[in-house]
Amino acid sequence: MSLIALLQDAATSVPAPLPFFRTPLFYKSLHIFGLFLSTTSLGGIAIHAANGGTKATSRTRTLTASMFGIGMLIALAGGFGQAARLGMTNTAIFPGWLWAKIAIWIVVSVLSILPYRIPALAKPIYLLVPLLTGLAAYLAIFHGL
Repeated sequence: MSLIALLQDAATSVPAPLPFFRTPLFYKSLHIFGLFLSTTSLGGIAIHAANGGTKATSRTRTLTASMFGIGMLIALAGGFGQAARLGMTNTAIFPGWLWAKIAIWIVVSVLSILPYRIPALAKPIYLLVPLLTGLAAYLAIFHGL
């Protein structure tokens, strides 16, 4: 077989590149953007409650709650989309670090309702969320504890 025939055979066996919206990088970007939205919204809620604000006195409560929910939904779609692109489609065999990340984001979601209900927890929540976010990032990067 000639060199040209080998090169032509190699060129036809290479799959076409995926469009950007179907790549793991797209889903990772979506995931990070969603988490940025949700953590900044939660920070705003916690600071307002820590300064004595209530649901009734918050002029941006609907905006921050909506941005938190939309951010978590985008992060969920991006995270599971990325997991699917990386071949993790069976939840029975998800690695432990992925289950830990899911648990962390469930905890963060629950923490979003506490600042107005228990204002004394607003400052600890404001400090705890970046730590939980950092732990989730560590698990994503290093895949374990």
